[in-house]
Amino acid sequence: MRFDLSESLRALKPEKHRGTLERRPDETLPWAADEPPIGGPLFLDTSVYLDVLQGRSPTEVDTLLTYRLCHHSAVCLSELTHAFGRLNPKHPSTKAALAAIAATVEDIPVHRLHAPDAPIWGQAGMLAGLLFRLSNLPKGEGHERRFVNDALIFLQARQLGASVLTGNVRDFDFLSQLVPSARVILYRVPL
Repeated sequence: MRFDLSESLRALKPEKHRGTLERRPDETLPWAADEPPIGGPLFLDTSVYLDVLQGRSPTEVDTLLTYRLCHHSAVCLSELTHAFGRLNPKHPSTKAALAAIAATVEDIPVHRLHAPDAPIWGQAGMLAGLLFRLSNLPKGEGHERRFVNDALIFLQARQLGASVLTGNVRDFDFLSQLVPSARVILYRVPL
């Protein structure tokens, strides 16, 4: 599939966005607690896997995961499997952590695992750059790379007609301000 730069520029209009993005008030955002159990498909952000694995996902997220059709991104697969190279094999908790991640990865149905195509990659780069520019975060701290992954997941969900389920409230609020046609469902981990 070919990437059309001029079409993506027309769609995202990065030159039109100026100033700084501001987080919207919580009461204006779409929360998992307000979602009916039965509804449209979900596209899971990496935060969902991590929160479920660590036993800290809210009940409303667990309910949505039980009743909704869930799609998965190869981007999240990469973020999860990163641990197999990063974690110290001599650390006492590494073996259990990697076993839990392995079980999660092996449980992803192959027909619901989606890799971004070239147009999504191209648009995600633009969207991540726009998000970085408008968020006024310091350079060189890894935000730009993280934003690319978030933008990939966000745009893949839109392409599939699914809602991103995520605990990453700030970044996905900003993304949905930039591309309002994509849908997100947010949650917070209980304290």
